[in-house]
Amino acid sequence: MAPRKIIIDTDPGQDDAVAILLALASPEEIEVLGITAVAGNVPLELTAKNARIVCELAGKTHIPVYAGCDRPLKRPLVTAEHVHGKTGLDGPVLPDPQMALTDGHAVEFIIDTLRKNKPGTVTLCPLGPLTNIATAFQKTPDIIDRVQEIILMGGAYFEVGNITPTAEFNIYVDPEAADIVFKSGVPTVVMPLDVTHKALVTKQRNDAFRALVTKVGQAVAEMTDFFERFDKEKYGSEGAPLHDPCVTAYLIRPELFSGRHINVQIETQSELTMGMTVADWWGVTDRPPNALFIGDIDADGFFDLLTERLARL
Repeated sequence: MAPRKIIIDTDPGQDDAVAILLALASPEEIEVLGITAVAGNVPLELTAKNARIVCELAGKTHIPVYAGCDRPLKRPLVTAEHVHGKTGLDGPVLPDPQMALTDGHAVEFIIDTLRKNKPGTVTLCPLGPLTNIATAFQKTPDIIDRVQEIILMGGAYFEVGNITPTAEFNIYVDPEAADIVFKSGVPTVVMPLDVTHKALVTKQRNDAFRALVTKVGQAVAEMTDFFERFDKEKYGSEGAPLHDPCVTAYLIRPELFSGRHINVQIETQSELTMGMTVADWWGVTDRPPNALFIGDIDADGFFDLLTERLARL
């Protein structure tokens, strides 16, 4: 089979960085057409910079990187420096990128790419707030039917929220954008906290990254060393969850994951539950399914894949 054509929409973030590295290390399965940056974990200036840092770390400087939306559709930007550090990639010391941003806006790149490729051949992989994707869908609704699939990290059901009691960060930052995407009709796969909290970087798994004795292996180990301090303190877990690489791993080995095809709606009205992914896991409504909501992962298989692929870079 030909590699899957994807656009990675991202707000790096240490776990975003690992997701991008996994994609760039897997050309047999994945063709990265471009990377689009969005404001999220840190402001846009830093996410666009961090995406290029990751491409250079991987030695893949031919990948175009575009800057996108610098704020949510209807509300002020909320960021997560308390998790990711002031740069978004705190942990390793990585040089500033030499590669330039590609001219043009991320939203225009998404639109143009979907129009110039055959319908049903480009998959969108959002790893952060859905502002760029929703803006593209609003601006040119004709592209919606051209999307093969959306595979995103965001939301939660059983794990409730990580930024508020009921909301996961990516959805909470721009719930109006998430609402547009989930109502778009595009086949959608969701990697919520319910599954990503099962992808924990234990000491043994992080030692495996470090044992690669490469720049990439060392950088990933140092990123997760930094990243895990927050989750260990908050959840009492044995390591940091690698949220975003679940998206990339699903493209390569979907059999590592399982879930249910259910209805998911986004709360955009209540300040108490703003950004909640209201997931009808038990099928108690008559609302039609609109997403494959992933609930479980073969964590050992996931980390075996990740370590094997990172070793290539």
